[in-house]
Amino acid sequence: MQRPGPFSSLYGRVLAPLPGRAGGAASGGGGSSWGVPGSHVQPPGCEQSGVLGGASRTNTNGGEASSVLPGASTMSKAEEAKKLASRAAVENHVKNNQVLGIGSGSTIVHAVQRIAERVKQENLNLVCIPTSFQARQLILQYGLTLSDLDRHPEIDLAIDGADEVDADLNLIKGGGGCLTQEKIVAGYASRFIVIADFRKDSKNLGDQWHKGIPIEVIPMAYVPVSRAVIQKFGGVVELRMAVNKAGPVVTDNGNFILDWKFDRVHKWSEVNTAIKMIPGVVDTGLFINMAERVYFGMQDGSVNMKEKPFS
Repeated sequence: MQRPGPFSSLYGRVLAPLPGRAGGAASGGGGSSWGVPGSHVQPPGCEQSGVLGGASRTNTNGGEASSVLPGASTMSKAEEAKKLASRAAVENHVKNNQVLGIGSGSTIVHAVQRIAERVKQENLNLVCIPTSFQARQLILQYGLTLSDLDRHPEIDLAIDGADEVDADLNLIKGGGGCLTQEKIVAGYASRFIVIADFRKDSKNLGDQWHKGIPIEVIPMAYVPVSRAVIQKFGGVVELRMAVNKAGPVVTDNGNFILDWKFDRVHKWSEVNTAIKMIPGVVDTGLFINMAERVYFGMQDGSVNMKEKPFS
């Protein structure tokens, strides 16, 4: 969704999305690095390759997207799993007098619904900081208190989804286009909790998520950034194209998104730092050493919790 500039009260009243509707700051996915749908950037002589493939379980009452189009039964189970993970995280971590970071995507809708229920039931005093225009709409739709980092620069707890989580709790985020604002909010939170369904749990990044790692870039730099990423790390880079508009996806920050489809497992901390140093890169969808705990809703109605190991 294209939007000029940062959040402000100038937006006035907005139409809020229906509960359960997926979406982030930007629309669509996939596309072209050269502005032609279906084309991509890759080294000469290389075929486009896919991404390499590959806890304790606790019963509880407790921008994502799927890289495959599963059947209806799988989708309904996934939606219920999102709800289970969301409820577990909200019950275990949301407390009175907190400043909350509210993530983006389809899973976070269930978390916001449960937060709103608890505010009414328990008369909680909470302040919410959005990570996207979609998150802002959700906060307003459910009658929660909206604020920003200007007024609340210190966040007690951030809750967000993920496109994929590996065994070390490294994340790929940005399938919905909100990665930069999501990373800012998570980075200034004392605790960062992730909620996801069973499809997002992987041993290695790329096992389940095949759409690549999103990279937000300044529009004028998307071609040289694409070339630099390929030269340094291989794989294929695509400019994400919009679905219901002509041209590329535009983020809440007015930038483009590149999707880097890597062809091997990397040392993600080093890769993340190196890509961020490329001129024109705003940020990446790699969230390294940020998540404290991840709740996975499972197909059998349970919730798996994975926690970051402390040395």
